[in-house]
Amino acid sequence: MPANILLVEDEPAIQELIAFNLQQAGHHVLRADSAEAGLSLVKNALPDLILLDWMLPGMSGIEFAKKIRSDERTRAVPVIMLTARSEETDKIMGLETGADDYITKPFSPRELQARIKAVLRRRAPQMTDDLVEVKGLSLDPSTHRVAGNGSGIDLGPTEFRLLHFFMTHPERVHSRAQLLDHVWGDHVFVEERTVDVHIRRLRSALEPTGHDALIQTVRGTGYRLSAL
Repeated sequence: MPANILLVEDEPAIQELIAFNLQQAGHHVLRADSAEAGLSLVKNALPDLILLDWMLPGMSGIEFAKKIRSDERTRAVPVIMLTARSEETDKIMGLETGADDYITKPFSPRELQARIKAVLRRRAPQMTDDLVEVKGLSLDPSTHRVAGNGSGIDLGPTEFRLLHFFMTHPERVHSRAQLLDHVWGDHVFVEERTVDVHIRRLRSALEPTGHDALIQTVRGTGYRLSAL
């Protein structure tokens, strides 16, 4: 599934090559040639993943990663460090700073894609094309199809994204604000009660197959998908 990827890399040729390969894979790429420029882009909208060069002019990639991890709004964004430093101590430092993965230059486009997919599957499973299934309810992102006990279920695009997020984060309670950030997108200004409207639509669509009970209201907190 296409992801919004922030690439923070100061070497123009490397930046161009990485961006080209990411775009060929269907991703949308935002570019920054410094940590300061990267932070400015993150303030405007959260990316799905950050590719971060270690050696940057001004603020280092390590300092950038520390800032990302210290901010509640950005701490969950996956980060992959890009660096020519291959020493074990450097890798440990990068990972301890909060990076989800570490890839040493030079690397092949196929390796980078594999690392991105693995990190998204682990940290942001709603961004992958993996089929998900819960108690006879299945959702296939690649074909945009949902079925309950083998019967097709028609969902609008927002309800589809909402269900996909719930199914890839089962048993967790999400506030309306969190759902707006993850499903509608960061910095999208809509009323929190909009979530309630789409929850009702989603439950209505799931009702014929009996899967509406999976979507539970947690009083005073938000919503969760639970098969328990």
